[in-house]
Amino acid sequence: MRFFRVGICCLLTFAVLSFGGVEEWSKAVLEVGASVLLVVWAVRQYRRKSEQLIIPPEFLPLSAFALVIIGQLVFSFTVSRYYTRIELQLLITYLIFVFLISQVFYRRGHWRVFVWFLMTLGFFVSVLGILQQLTFNGKLYWFRVMRYGGLPFGPYVNRNHFAGFAEMIIPVALVPLVLGKVRRERVFLVALFAVVPIAALFLSASRGGIISFVFEMVILFSLLLIHRIRGKYVVVGGIVVLSAVMAVSWIGVQQVLARFSGIQNLEVSTGKRMALRRDTWRLFLDHPVIGTGLGTFEIVYPPYDSLYDGKIANHAHNDYLEGLAETGAVGGLCCLWFLAVVLLNSLKGMADLGNSLSSALNLSGLVACSGILIHSLVDFNLHIPANALLFFVCAHMAAVRLEPTVSGASASRPER
Repeated sequence: MRFFRVGICCLLTFAVLSFGGVEEWSKAVLEVGASVLLVVWAVRQYRRKSEQLIIPPEFLPLSAFALVIIGQLVFSFTVSRYYTRIELQLLITYLIFVFLISQVFYRRGHWRVFVWFLMTLGFFVSVLGILQQLTFNGKLYWFRVMRYGGLPFGPYVNRNHFAGFAEMIIPVALVPLVLGKVRRERVFLVALFAVVPIAALFLSASRGGIISFVFEMVILFSLLLIHRIRGKYVVVGGIVVLSAVMAVSWIGVQQVLARFSGIQNLEVSTGKRMALRRDTWRLFLDHPVIGTGLGTFEIVYPPYDSLYDGKIANHAHNDYLEGLAETGAVGGLCCLWFLAVVLLNSLKGMADLGNSLSSALNLSGLVACSGILIHSLVDFNLHIPANALLFFVCAHMAAVRLEPTVSGASASRPER
């Protein structure tokens, strides 16, 4: 199973570093890579005659949503079969990830290693973003020319999408700290893995990202209070956040903000965002049941554009409204089902909060998902493949149930 765990980590890393996986070649690599992993896993299971199969709770609503999109294609409910098929391929890739993660990450040791992988990935991507911002020459990775311009941070063309990445990574390091689940000799390292992404998030100057992070902290510490978890570890979490803010001040936030203000014309204005939301709602009202087809917003929106500014609107800057416009109430109900399943399972898993790795994973995933879902009110992070993949990983963390630790040879499934 180690091969599949390494493969999942490699594909997730590739998605983030390849500009968020937004270009056609990077999407192709993700889709082919996930498909290869699934085929190899299926062949391996067949040869071993294994009947053991785990269906995670969030897999069913996600599969139902995929069936809605397949229905759009089969019954021609989409205005563009090509765009909907492209989005369906990505959706199937996310399904494969969710399925494979549930099959190959089943021991506590597996999740510990995976959490360290996520923290390490977040740290190095954040360092890359900070260094690039301080030495920015107008190019991604200092050599890639941005054909259509942008407000980059790290490997992401849009700083708001780096902020979405950071929102999901930060709780992975911060939650174990505040719960006291980190060994004393590793506290400084884990704290560093939390401080640097928080500092990078603030340096990205993403308003939606910073507000979402504040909501994450409110949700995290509220849940800790509800479960009556207090003490020095919670104080450590506060010190980490304060240290990140001080680090931003030391680096020089004014210089970074001045650089952003010089290219602010590339950002969608507040008035345009409000118009996009109103117009997208009208689009949904005209196609309330099944929508216009997943991925078709860009081609159906122009007649509804009430504040035309000469630019192509490829997203509504609100994932909820765009999802309703493209998939209708049927798709919206599937999404609501997915979120309800994740929320209920995570809250149920936190009954023993602070005393088990499983509950720490549940809290990390729940806080991470909360941040990106709040940010989705003003942006389209879930249309960035790397962030969408990470979101589904966090959703699985929020709902996962680990096998109880039992001594003896039959304590858990054998490693293969």
